[in-house]
Amino acid sequence: MKKINFIPNIVTAFGLACGLYVIFKANMTGIGTYEFLHQMTLILILACIADVLDGALARAIKAESEFGLIFDSLADAISFGVAPSVLLLKSLSLTQGSLLSFFALAAAMLYTVCGVLRLGRFNVRAKQVKGEDKKVFIGLPIPAAAIAIVAPNLFINSPLIQDLIPKSAILETIILSCITIVVAYLMVSRIRFPSQKALQLQRAFSFRYLLLGSLLAISIFYGIFYSLSSLLLAISWGYILIALLMALGRVISKKRVTKK
Repeated sequence: MKKINFIPNIVTAFGLACGLYVIFKANMTGIGTYEFLHQMTLILILACIADVLDGALARAIKAESEFGLIFDSLADAISFGVAPSVLLLKSLSLTQGSLLSFFALAAAMLYTVCGVLRLGRFNVRAKQVKGEDKKVFIGLPIPAAAIAIVAPNLFINSPLIQDLIPKSAILETIILSCITIVVAYLMVSRIRFPSQKALQLQRAFSFRYLLLGSLLAISIFYGIFYSLSSLLLAISWGYILIALLMALGRVISKKRVTKK
């Protein structure tokens, strides 16, 4: 391995360390409070940032390697496949041996298994796709999936929701477990999700896009400091909703072409 290849791998290792910290910290803590979930969510966001940077860095310095691809997938399996499931189970007030606890456990296990399957399929497809196919993901990417199940968990446990709606352990377990099952399916589905590679930023530089980008950055920073749960919920499920609407549009277009 060339020495330069260690640079993106160090970033990958940092993302892996973030995921491991969440898992180990959850096992050392009692029932997860909102403050605990908030802290662990921020660490998972750091893991997501590292996941984006390692690949971009490897491409920028031409240090891509098969080892890096495998290492990145293994790190993602832990940080985004196992850690969110652990957080889900830690945040729920479950009675051991109850039907509800089995349902939540089954949902968490299904999510992790589907996440690993998603990563396996991604690795196989990465060696085969070229050109335009690289601008979409087949199935929900596992970092986005992790945020999509962590965000509702954080939102439901946020002080704002707790003040408006009395906490119900049964309802919370059912809602979060169902969300987890839906996200698990989206990961292994054939639905196309937009990739960051589809953005032609070099062609979009203008005062209008600069202004919109600045406003978006301000909104994100405001959300991180004052309403992280709402921000993550809007971004993660907004991304999923856009992909589903695009998929629906393609289905309708094919039916119209077939009728003609």
